[in-house]
Amino acid sequence: MSEENLNNTEEPLEDNELYEHYRFNVDPGQTLLRIDKYLVNRIQNASRNKIQAAAAAGSILVNGKPVKSNYKVKPNDDISIVMSYPPADNEIIPEDIPLNIVYEDDSVLVINKEQEMVIHPGYGNKTGTLVNALVYHFKGDPYFNPENERPGIVHRIDKGTSGLLVIAKTEIARNHLARQFFEKTTERTYWALVWGQPKDDEGTIIGNIGRHPNDRMQMLVFPEDSDKGKHAVTHYRVLERLGYVTLVECRLETGRTHQIRAHFKHIGHPLFNDERYGGDKILKGTTFTKYKQFVQNCFKIMPRQALHAKTLGFIHPETGKKMTFDSELPEDMATVLDKWRNYIAGRKE
Repeated sequence: MSEENLNNTEEPLEDNELYEHYRFNVDPGQTLLRIDKYLVNRIQNASRNKIQAAAAAGSILVNGKPVKSNYKVKPNDDISIVMSYPPADNEIIPEDIPLNIVYEDDSVLVINKEQEMVIHPGYGNKTGTLVNALVYHFKGDPYFNPENERPGIVHRIDKGTSGLLVIAKTEIARNHLARQFFEKTTERTYWALVWGQPKDDEGTIIGNIGRHPNDRMQMLVFPEDSDKGKHAVTHYRVLERLGYVTLVECRLETGRTHQIRAHFKHIGHPLFNDERYGGDKILKGTTFTKYKQFVQNCFKIMPRQALHAKTLGFIHPETGKKMTFDSELPEDMATVLDKWRNYIAGRKE
């Protein structure tokens, strides 16, 4: 990998690295003690307020049932807690960056992320990120805690991937949404343009995903029974076959780093123009110069992997109602699809 890629791409981070999960088995000799006091003594850097917010969100379970922060811990209790990820150490500079807001209320914000926007500040991306934009957007909001340096981020999509993200505006919402992503009760579908023609119209890709041993910015698929990587499942169905490429809808059962990109490369169908996973080469088609120019033109129109987070569904942290959102394809991806449709139609004439 070139130095340029290392400097300008955010470090891969799995959704399940955006929240913390702890489990405790209480000692047989434990005296009765409020659970918030019990946990603040056992979780490093966790404030009592944060633990109480987790309890209010229903994210503290004792023997499988949610409890309030005043619950008295008893001997042999089995305690499980999911909390939003702790703040970053770096100061975040508020920046007036336009956001494509789909929905907003006192608890949550849903945006349609532009493809080139990075989520977190990091090496090579100190400014211009979604976090910088959110700190500015939430400035003066009575429901937003300005001391929170990771404002509401409970899941993420890669740089170069466009689509829907939900952001929590309160600590209770953060914990509630973090638990939903941890328990995999959210609903997410992606649209991807892949090289080649998958054999079946519907299928499931199963394979552990872990860091590539020679490239920290790339993920590798290992056998399901391997001790390497983490279990990952991607369901897909074909939406449209366009000759040398195919539009597919993907539903994630797990949320691993680069899951769709790594899984489709693994089965021989890398995402169109996915530089990191080999999709930025002409992998299918003819040897005619005119065809090569056509594909290169598509690459220029959409200089990123052809992946869009199309739909998002979750339970609202305050109302308890199911919320479902759908987004239009961004202009670059829609244009490339139209070009492939016209190309295929021209071949048939």
